[in-house]
Amino acid sequence: MSSAYDLGTGLVRRIYEKRIDAPAILDAGTHFPNATKFTAAWQAIRDEALSVQHGKVPRFHDIMPEQAEISANDGLDWRMFVLKAYDLPVPENLVRMPVLSRLLAGCPEVKSAAISFLAPRKHIPSHRGPSRGIMRFHLGLAIPRQADGRPATIMMINHQERRIADGECMLWDDTFPHEVTNHADQPRIALLLDVWRPRMPLDMEILSRLIVRGVQTGMRHRGVSFSG
Repeated sequence: MSSAYDLGTGLVRRIYEKRIDAPAILDAGTHFPNATKFTAAWQAIRDEALSVQHGKVPRFHDIMPEQAEISANDGLDWRMFVLKAYDLPVPENLVRMPVLSRLLAGCPEVKSAAISFLAPRKHIPSHRGPSRGIMRFHLGLAIPRQADGRPATIMMINHQERRIADGECMLWDDTFPHEVTNHADQPRIALLLDVWRPRMPLDMEILSRLIVRGVQTGMRHRGVSFSG
């Protein structure tokens, strides 16, 4: 990532850390009650994800070049099928996943949604998000297993090992350091949602809305493409 990007995100993160005291792992029932809608439909979402897997799915750094350091780091693919980005819908992708599209339509707190395809042996290095106004929701759709039966994809969140299996979910604050490694010889498929944090202090609510609008403006200006 560029030094300017790192400087800017670091500054924003420090502002949030002073105003919002939160653990790395969050209770979905408290912070994202609609999580149950997605977990209940995980098999249908998985089937839709499998149907788009072999189409044109861009690599993450093709969508966001500033993320090349964590996406293009080892020559292995991290591809993202984006359905919604900072409240901007991607109609051509939403129509290909009707079950997930209907769920998203009923959950306005979900600001971004994507299916993440992590190549075999892919490692996403440790990194941190800038905003505590957004929480990250992760739902396992097709998670390879090790010989001992445990999920082969390991997430390190705030230096603690976390694993989820098919149909399991986790909500976390991605301003904490986190990294992911797929130790399997098969791709890992997961649903990633960016969820608006409820009950923020007013100043952080305003800052978070300004960030969302700023990102929207930047995407429109750059003409970001979500097709492969």
